[in-house]
Amino acid sequence: MTPIALTIAGSDPSGGAGIQADLKTFHQRNVYGMSVLTLLTVQNTRTVEAVEPLAPGFVLAQLDSVLEDLPPHAAKTGALGACEIIEAIAQRAAHFSFPLVVDPVMISKHGTPLLPEEAQKILVRELLPHAALVTPNLYEASVLSGRQIKDPSSMRNAAKDIAQLGPKAVLIKGGHLSGKATDLLYADGLFHSFSAPRIETAHTHGTGCTFSAAITAELAKGAGVMAAIETAKKYITRAIETNPGLGHGVGPVNHNVQV
Repeated sequence: MTPIALTIAGSDPSGGAGIQADLKTFHQRNVYGMSVLTLLTVQNTRTVEAVEPLAPGFVLAQLDSVLEDLPPHAAKTGALGACEIIEAIAQRAAHFSFPLVVDPVMISKHGTPLLPEEAQKILVRELLPHAALVTPNLYEASVLSGRQIKDPSSMRNAAKDIAQLGPKAVLIKGGHLSGKATDLLYADGLFHSFSAPRIETAHTHGTGCTFSAAITAELAKGAGVMAAIETAKKYITRAIETNPGLGHGVGPVNHNVQV
């Protein structure tokens, strides 16, 4: 049986993040990729000029269409953009029979807000309890936990706080701390670290999307959460390391990399 993965996220016309990055990653990780579009953006490697959420009913129609015909083996969410969109997806997620990875995208790499404050509250209250895994970066983990994160100890405390919100597992990405690029998983009451050498480069556009998509792809193939993260960590590290150097700003990673 061909593994199927679904992404529910926004569009990046420059191809480095969002739906485009997710589908490239799914393809490279040997799963069949499907997409439900939540919002449109006007962006490139230098700036995000506009963000337009789609009508919630249209988002839900896309989701229902693919679920009815091609039920995935795993799914992820990315940028959701609006309260009503999150509410609609959460209603369906309550009945998902497959693991859901929630990448709580709140702000673009360029600093543009992608999730209003009220929508953040709805994501916490209605969507996180249905997540098999939530994958915040340090900023997002700080928002979700209400805790300033400045070292491994505060990362651990934040992960525990986020776990109280309902997801089965929490992976905080520690790429912006000093030292190695170390991510922290909290699952079943235990902590696990995933480290890689820090790569000095400006080309990190779409790393969060790509990492969570790679995890989702491995889950779709039947891997457990730990194994999925281990493989995805190797993939995103090599993707950053071998970035193609495109664009005049924060360029994309290499989605074609082999690991």
